[in-house]
Amino acid sequence: MSRNRSKAGQGDWVSQWQQVARRIRVPLGFATAVLYVFELFRHAPQPRTVALSLALVVPGLALRGYAAGYVKKNRELTQTGPYAHTRNPLYLGSILIAFGFALALQSWAVVLVLGVFFAVIYVPVIASEERFLRATFPEFDAYCRRVPRLLPRLTAAEDAGRSRGSEGSKGRFSLELYLRHREYNALVGAVLLYLSLLLLRPAVEAILHRLP
Repeated sequence: MSRNRSKAGQGDWVSQWQQVARRIRVPLGFATAVLYVFELFRHAPQPRTVALSLALVVPGLALRGYAAGYVKKNRELTQTGPYAHTRNPLYLGSILIAFGFALALQSWAVVLVLGVFFAVIYVPVIASEERFLRATFPEFDAYCRRVPRLLPRLTAAEDAGRSRGSEGSKGRFSLELYLRHREYNALVGAVLLYLSLLLLRPAVEAILHRLP
């Protein structure tokens, strides 16, 4: 009885947290964008740190793209490809990309805001998705025991479904899925952000310099 009450209380907490996240998601996103522009004009990005940021951004984009080519949302529990290393490769990729750009800006303020953003938005979203997956796929608990939630394991976990000969678990990267999920938008966004790092400040300064 106490265990059921504990689960019910946890479910209430997750639901309340999700409502808060939905309310502040857009304002927090705007605040992050404003802070990004402010930090961009507060001090010019250095070529060295911009180059170093690629060490986080490129793997993040690759991980998101790779994961998008495997996942079949709400149809089957994906356990292959990057999902054999971490249960949330898309979120992990987003974190790498975001903190890569924070490194490019050399801004602890952006790092702090991103940390709050991910804690407020991603934590309840992941909890909600896991609750759905647990209710939808009976094998999800076994999958959780083999694969960590976020930080990846070095070796791929064995796909229990494949070992039983389940056809649905034999996942391979699909370009069709990648395109269907429009994951190329992440690449386009990253290119635009790098262009803003390199060109936005000089362009605005040139315009201001020409003003009477």
